[in-house]
Amino acid sequence: MGFEVAAEAYGRFMGRFSEPLAATFVDFAGIGSGRRVLDVGCGPGALTAELIRRLGATERGDRPGGRWAVAGIDPSEAFVAASRVRFPGVDIRLGSAEDLPYGSDSFDCALAQLVVHFMADPVAGLREMARVTRPGGTVAACVWDHAGGRGPLSPFWRAVRDLDPGARDESQLAGARQGELGELLTVAGLGDVACAELTVTTRFAGFDEWWEPYTFGVGPAGDYVRGLDPERREALRDRCASAFGGREPFDVTAVAWAAAGRV
Repeated sequence: MGFEVAAEAYGRFMGRFSEPLAATFVDFAGIGSGRRVLDVGCGPGALTAELIRRLGATERGDRPGGRWAVAGIDPSEAFVAASRVRFPGVDIRLGSAEDLPYGSDSFDCALAQLVVHFMADPVAGLREMARVTRPGGTVAACVWDHAGGRGPLSPFWRAVRDLDPGARDESQLAGARQGELGELLTVAGLGDVACAELTVTTRFAGFDEWWEPYTFGVGPAGDYVRGLDPERREALRDRCASAFGGREPFDVTAVAWAAAGRV
């Protein structure tokens, strides 16, 4: 899957949605000052940046040098390298959600923004997030409403299905259906699970600004576009353009499912 890409490519593809989503997600998770938080699947740092803005990079306390207030981990070498440059000195590690390299009860909260649906084993990943979170702490995750057709990529996948009805989109990924993310947290052993919808709106100056990032090879959508021959790619581009009716500028509103539970 196309996530070993430049951080800039991911930023132009998804950052315009994930950055405003991070603020609403942190609010939903109830992350207050003085908390130590792990960003699981941190990518180039959309959620990490919001956490650092609110919490600072390190705790202030009586320990020499303090402890990290915010830490991040991601399986993409390119994203880890970019986050280390973006957040110098912050503890950013290479690794997977299913095998977190931290001791038990290391954090007050563990968050996963737009990650659970790409985990090899979502329940195992959420269990690991719970393991590294102290008793009474919070584990929270959010995933775009791909199954309900309200995600930021929904206009793209609708156009794909018009031309290629058998194409595999992202609607079957874990957590993409209403209630499913909360069920995954419950199976992973979290208690007091609460669910919500989070909404963000992004403005595009024109169609080319919206379309070009799909050609960067990011994620399942980018993989799909890269697999098309030039004629089919142009046909898809035209189909997507027609969906926006030539409006410039235009807004895209996206909804994410969110769920949080207690360890």
